[in-house]
Amino acid sequence: MLEEDVEIAVKVVVVGNGAVGKSSMIQRYCKGIFTKDYKKTIGVDFLEKQVRLHADDVRLMLWDTAGQEEFDAITKAYYRGAQACVLAFSTTDRASFEAIESWKNKIEEEVGPNIPIVLVQNKIDLLDDAVVEQEEAESLAKRLKLRFYRTSVKENLNVSEVFKYLAEKHIQKIRQEIQQEQETTQPIRQIGMFNTTGNENANASKSNNKNGATRNLGGETITLQPNKTRAGTKPKNPFNRCKWF
Repeated sequence: MLEEDVEIAVKVVVVGNGAVGKSSMIQRYCKGIFTKDYKKTIGVDFLEKQVRLHADDVRLMLWDTAGQEEFDAITKAYYRGAQACVLAFSTTDRASFEAIESWKNKIEEEVGPNIPIVLVQNKIDLLDDAVVEQEEAESLAKRLKLRFYRTSVKENLNVSEVFKYLAEKHIQKIRQEIQQEQETTQPIRQIGMFNTTGNENANASKSNNKNGATRNLGGETITLQPNKTRAGTKPKNPFNRCKWF
């Protein structure tokens, strides 16, 4: 748990070619519904869902960006500020699979490479019509160093797991940043501070030292030596240095 009564908000963008099931995935996760009717997303769609993870309240803000290139200028601004990303392609659409790497490059150009990203192969309930082999999908995920999920929005398979993983990775990132901040703000030991050690009885025997005085501080004795250059010297009269005319 990070802090009491603190809500964590995560902006998640779901990107990929058109008709791969991005809108359906968000609708299934947030509203628990599925429809076979395909409706092209114009610009950006947006839904939210509140979840509880490891005693932390997390509000997922899911942004469904249009996959068509004609909407690229509209959606470009919405990538900014994204804190997690889903790269989606369809089991029955070879072009969507081949476009994944370019979508990843686009995300990194807009928000940088340091956000959690997952690769999702959707519509695995249509394996009879598959044009992407499982082995090549896994090979792509390995090459791009991404967590890989095979989902079916229709059957509600692994959809929740995708967004749960992204939320957990974001929380982990926050904890790491807090820890690093705490480490850099640790109080620095003051110069000149020190501890004394030694035999108390031995130090006590020096209490009658004619050339110095002793003090006992919490069971530790420190001998204070006088400054020889100043001891026994009377202070000079500052007026003696004045020259009278």
